[in-house]
Amino acid sequence: MNPLYRNDRPGHHAPSYYAASVTAPERPPLTGAIKVDVAVIGAGFTGLWAAKTLSEAGREVVVLDAHRVGFGASGRNGGQVHSGFNMGQRALEERLGDDRARTLWDLSEKAKAQLRHFCAAHPETEYRPGIAHGEYDAFDMAELRLEADHMARRYGHEIDVMDKRRFGDLVKSPAYVGGMLDPGGGHLHPLAYALALARVAEHAGAVIHERTEVTDIAEGPRIHLETPRGRVEAGHVIVAGNGYLPNMLPEVNRRVMPINSFIAATEPLPDRWKEVLARDIAVADSKFVVNYYRFSGDKRFLFGGRESYSIGFPSDIQTALIARMERLFPQIAGVRIDHVWGGSLGITPTRLPHVARIGPNILSGAGFSGQGVALSGMAGRVMAEAVLGQEDGLATFETLPVPSFPGGTALRAPILTLAMTWFALRDRIGF
Repeated sequence: MNPLYRNDRPGHHAPSYYAASVTAPERPPLTGAIKVDVAVIGAGFTGLWAAKTLSEAGREVVVLDAHRVGFGASGRNGGQVHSGFNMGQRALEERLGDDRARTLWDLSEKAKAQLRHFCAAHPETEYRPGIAHGEYDAFDMAELRLEADHMARRYGHEIDVMDKRRFGDLVKSPAYVGGMLDPGGGHLHPLAYALALARVAEHAGAVIHERTEVTDIAEGPRIHLETPRGRVEAGHVIVAGNGYLPNMLPEVNRRVMPINSFIAATEPLPDRWKEVLARDIAVADSKFVVNYYRFSGDKRFLFGGRESYSIGFPSDIQTALIARMERLFPQIAGVRIDHVWGGSLGITPTRLPHVARIGPNILSGAGFSGQGVALSGMAGRVMAEAVLGQEDGLATFETLPVPSFPGGTALRAPILTLAMTWFALRDRIGF
């Protein structure tokens, strides 16, 4: 089943709190044939940063999205801005060596700085600093302390490691044995961020067509893209479909696969939100099926998590999701739930992004594995810079180890389902 349509209404955003809280202008679909310097497939963070960068450099750019700006993970995610990659720096150093690991860290820090700078100019994105991570056992706490000490000594990156009492004062759940607070991370309104990026890209000259699915990519000296009512000829193509990319590019699809995640938004809790968090920060934890949560600008509790191993969404998203939320925070059990939604994100076998040149004039960025709010924008920027002849950023991303899933595209889903079922069982029994 085409991932673009398996769980969503064509041409509509997910029924999320985010979509309900913004006005998203509609853009017409492509009709007829056009020629451009660069075509971008996907109007999420990756594609929009690519379009913005290229248009500001004077290139003629068209962005094509099968649905709407911010339709996919970019417009419906948890809004959490993490430091680094979905693998600790010590592990990256062991796999890649100190120099390459440091270059990757510097790139990730540049990604956060880029995001903060943009959000400072666009307050509707609601960026706020601070992200915490909760731990469930002594082993994870020991690993956290080792990583924190390493990051302070080697990278000058300070995080506050807290014992159970201090962390419980910050994140008011009895479940955690401790955790950390990273002031270098943060959280934002992801759909507002995507819409702001689209406006800036258009102001620079990019043209965005919504409800324009790319149905075929014909490679050659110039790339030809087919859509239901039009055709694009481009010198370069940047593919930014992530978890919603149909099976058109085997080089990407065998390394990146979609999984589903779900979020609930409560009624506003302006007088009660400090029963959950002492500060307006984002939080994630060390469950394999991670819990992630924060408060919106109007103090709704946005709680994400729960597993889904099928291609389609479960018929009942809410029950299991709210049960997870109330186990962590029994003090807000019974609050009204105003919105529940799901979406797909792209993951890779190593949980590291796949950002690479996959053809002489085709580049792809995907597989951000739940840590893409900052990194995906940087991926779009460095792919655009590569089109402009500046390869350093792309080369840095390409050092990340991203093998194919065992069995390739055909077997990636059943094999991953078995693995995730086992780890989810470990979460439940505390093993």
